[in-house]
Amino acid sequence: MESREGAASARDCVLDFSRLSLTSFNADGVSSERKKDTKQLYLNYNRLTSLPSSVNLFFNLEFLDISNNGLTSVCDGITRLTKLKTLLAKNNRLDEFSLPKEFGSLQLEVLNFSGNRFEEIPLQCTKLLHLQSLSLGGNRLKSIPAEVEHLTSLEMLYLGGNFISAIPPEVANLPSLRYLVLCDNRIQSVPPQLTRLHSLRSLSLHNNLLTYLPREILSLVHLQELSLRGNPLVVRFVKEMTYDPPSLLELAGRTIKSRNIPYFPRDLPSNLFRYLDLASKCPNPKCAGVYFDSCVRQIKFVDFCGKYRLPLMHYLCSPECTSPCSSNPQSDAESEEENSVPADRLQRVLLG
Repeated sequence: MESREGAASARDCVLDFSRLSLTSFNADGVSSERKKDTKQLYLNYNRLTSLPSSVNLFFNLEFLDISNNGLTSVCDGITRLTKLKTLLAKNNRLDEFSLPKEFGSLQLEVLNFSGNRFEEIPLQCTKLLHLQSLSLGGNRLKSIPAEVEHLTSLEMLYLGGNFISAIPPEVANLPSLRYLVLCDNRIQSVPPQLTRLHSLRSLSLHNNLLTYLPREILSLVHLQELSLRGNPLVVRFVKEMTYDPPSLLELAGRTIKSRNIPYFPRDLPSNLFRYLDLASKCPNPKCAGVYFDSCVRQIKFVDFCGKYRLPLMHYLCSPECTSPCSSNPQSDAESEEENSVPADRLQRVLLG
């Protein structure tokens, strides 16, 4: 008997008005007691053009589905739903101007705005500090705001199917992020800072404009899924690489740093003293050189954990500098594309 009562109680907490071709929603026919008890409200697959203000009468609401309507705006009343945890608003006509100013005051944990008309991620969304899942796939986004770093509870970020051209390094400041979906965009590079995402388990980057990955990606040892299909050929990028020779300033700086010539603030103008502190050491262990602005970009293919064959970017101090990694003598299976690139510019590495 107790289990039946429990099941009945669970049903009482749900109101389903989906697939009724509603053009408006009037809660007058719902008793006050039912409004109080309702925790889940389904208004999906109707013909609503705006979220009705009467929704705020369900003040204990935890779950609201308004997907697949014609919504162009969300009423201010939604901000009164202080217990709302999940908001699904997929496949509507919402954009960055559709949300109330205080939308960020909600205690949302799951927010799905996929299939709308957002050209920017509303800054109100970056104030949802309890948010664990944010989906804005299939919109018109061109960028990811730096303010996304405020979503420190975020575990899943889905931004596939947009027009995003760059990943801001602030994404790396999401300590709980486990799933990052950026497929079907226009991304050309991956910032090395993403290696700080120690909780990351899945990274989807397929169908972008990537030509390489930063070598630091190897530090994502807990990564279980990495999707890279549908990106440009790496070999074409390698063949087109150019090297800009160092300036006289850089040559002088290299000489001072590589020969360990001592210098002090009293010896140099302050701008030159700061410049010398910007030297980067060449990663080749056989080279003691340094570089400042001029370096050689070099692609290495790396077999990562036996699962992925990654094109990684290296930086060397000059074209004459030999590779910092040695070939794997046990692996002689090279593709035709690799053989078309000179061996001194492309090398395969196996990391165990």
